[in-house]
Amino acid sequence: MTDVIVYEQKSAQTRIALLDDGEMYGLEIIDENKAAEGNIYLGRITKKIDLVHDKTGFFVDINDGRDAFLNAEESGLDESKVSEGQSLVVQVAQERRAEKGARLSRALQFVGEYIVYHPYKMYVGASSRIEDKQKLEEYKRQVVEHTTGQEGWVLRTAAVTVPFAEIAAEMEKLRNDFEGVLKKARQAAAPSLLYSKGNPLGDYISRYKNTLQKVVTNSRNVEADIKAKFGDEVAVEIVSEPFAEYGLEDAIWEALHRQVNLPGGGSITIEETRACVAIDVDSGDDKGHGGISRLNNEAAAEIAKQIKLRNLSGKIIIDFAGSSEYRFIKPVIEILEQALADDYSRSTVLGLSRAGTVEIVRVRRHPSLQDMLTVECECCQGTGRVNR
Repeated sequence: MTDVIVYEQKSAQTRIALLDDGEMYGLEIIDENKAAEGNIYLGRITKKIDLVHDKTGFFVDINDGRDAFLNAEESGLDESKVSEGQSLVVQVAQERRAEKGARLSRALQFVGEYIVYHPYKMYVGASSRIEDKQKLEEYKRQVVEHTTGQEGWVLRTAAVTVPFAEIAAEMEKLRNDFEGVLKKARQAAAPSLLYSKGNPLGDYISRYKNTLQKVVTNSRNVEADIKAKFGDEVAVEIVSEPFAEYGLEDAIWEALHRQVNLPGGGSITIEETRACVAIDVDSGDDKGHGGISRLNNEAAAEIAKQIKLRNLSGKIIIDFAGSSEYRFIKPVIEILEQALADDYSRSTVLGLSRAGTVEIVRVRRHPSLQDMLTVECECCQGTGRVNR
């Protein structure tokens, strides 16, 4: 549940924090100087590379500080007709992080508030979170009627909350966005930005409008945009330093600590590596008298919170305290599944491995908080240790 959204804009950086009862549980940082997920570029191929299993890929310059990666098996990409120096229209699927460039896709998509447009596909889909199936089927039928040529559409969760006329209008807007990209690509020189993903604030407000009490911002322009779109439905508070006012600067740096103490004793330790995220639950002095079960339950809830707050992605491996027998771990897995059910980045709790660890896979779209705010130490190469 989100009751307050804090939005702070300073020069090229925008920060959006999601608060529940005064506590930050979600954070997005947008740097206009970096290639954001969803941005579309005219990129220039700099190098063809050989991958494992006789696969091929390309490094592509999109002016992001590090060459991005494009898989040669991308739909619509004929490897035999691609050469170094050639220009391609590509979209950022995963943003650049500390040691890796952005990951690119040729399968363009344009995300609206109610519907997603796939110019090169032919199907009509919908979010699995839409509960009104009767209205969904009616809207899908109308989308098909409004489809022209080779087009793919996916109805978002909020689609069934508005009249179809708003969806039809958005379909036309997204088509125009795509045509604008093609027009710019014919005139631009690579590398260049063709399309920038819109401000996500409106999406956040729509998603949490039922519980949202107010949006706090330092921008009068943002206030005007909110009022124009949502009217009096959303209260807006203007504060010169929103993050400082709500104590979020300290909360952000606390979220970079390796160790998180649990309310009833014990702690969790979070280690981000290039291969995976490893999380260990330590009981400390809290042993016996049913304490381990309670500790693991507390840890599961806190781990779910930290995953979303720190934007931990990819493979996440958790070693809970005590016995790793399934009968003891099953309640913990259920807590994780429930706490991550509404995760916008889509998390999948895989369950208990044969090694006794609980494994989660989370879709990687943005860098983790650690990657965004810190760099690897040149002396210890990230180990955080010194010679004896």
